[in-house]
Amino acid sequence: MTTLEQKYRIAFLFPGQGAQSPGMGKTFYDHFSEAKEVYQEADEILQENLSKIIFEGPEDKLTETKNSQVGIFVTSLAMLKVVQKEFPSLVPYVTSGLSLGEITSLVASDRLNFQDGVRFVRERGLAMHQACFDRKGTMAAVLGLSGDEVDAVVKNLGLDGELWVANYNAPGQIVISGTLEGVEKGGEALKAKGAKRMVPLQVFGAFHSGLMDGAAKKLAPTIDRLAFKDSSIRIVMNVPGDFVDQPPLVPKFLKEQVTHSVRWEQGVRAMAKDGVDLFIEMGCGKVLTGLNKKIGVLGKSLSIETVDDLKNLAELMK
Repeated sequence: MTTLEQKYRIAFLFPGQGAQSPGMGKTFYDHFSEAKEVYQEADEILQENLSKIIFEGPEDKLTETKNSQVGIFVTSLAMLKVVQKEFPSLVPYVTSGLSLGEITSLVASDRLNFQDGVRFVRERGLAMHQACFDRKGTMAAVLGLSGDEVDAVVKNLGLDGELWVANYNAPGQIVISGTLEGVEKGGEALKAKGAKRMVPLQVFGAFHSGLMDGAAKKLAPTIDRLAFKDSSIRIVMNVPGDFVDQPPLVPKFLKEQVTHSVRWEQGVRAMAKDGVDLFIEMGCGKVLTGLNKKIGVLGKSLSIETVDDLKNLAELMK
């Protein structure tokens, strides 16, 4: 029988902060012991009832950076465990994750163990949460302009220390980040340049900008202590927007990611160029699957968010 990885070159994708919603992963927790064990192990490692926050909220508590990041991380890996149990022959060619999802990707590709991942993601969430208080900022999505156009406007404004390009998500969907005044001035200039809309993001701070420098400095020693392993599964990382095959570059780019742009569109294009023709997103929401459509990926994209979604994966196995 032909296996799925013989039919396709497969990428596993993992979402980032903002994908969270109360109840995420609950159907997996209820139906599969493998998923339940992931949540229970995270609770034990963190010595708190994270599962209760993930499943019951309240939403404002789950949305806090210190909870949302680790909640999404654990939920994505609980779903991955079920996929591995139900489809044991399914092995990805490459993994990648958006922002926080990059750490999920490191665990999914066997470069980092789950226990270290949980502890690091919680520390990352706390550090970024604190950085939001230390230097107030915000983010906004720019719709209708290319990455080059947004780059040029931000550069010409000369708002050093106040405005950055945070995410290259897809054509016509770029995110800026910075101080409240910096993002406001940037938005005005980008609308004058022809942006269709500026959409303020419901975030607590200016992620992937220089305002996160304090968090990056706190996290650097922890990243240096993480025990990264080699893996036969390839990985695409956010900072270069490309495959990273040299092990020493993994911690380097993980450190830089906190303050640097996420080049998601470039990473997806690199995977597609290398022959990936099946993208499987695991986690809450279908954001990455939607971005694939905007990017114009020709291969298939499949989202695993509920137990019912496993049926779609089973269909592809036939």
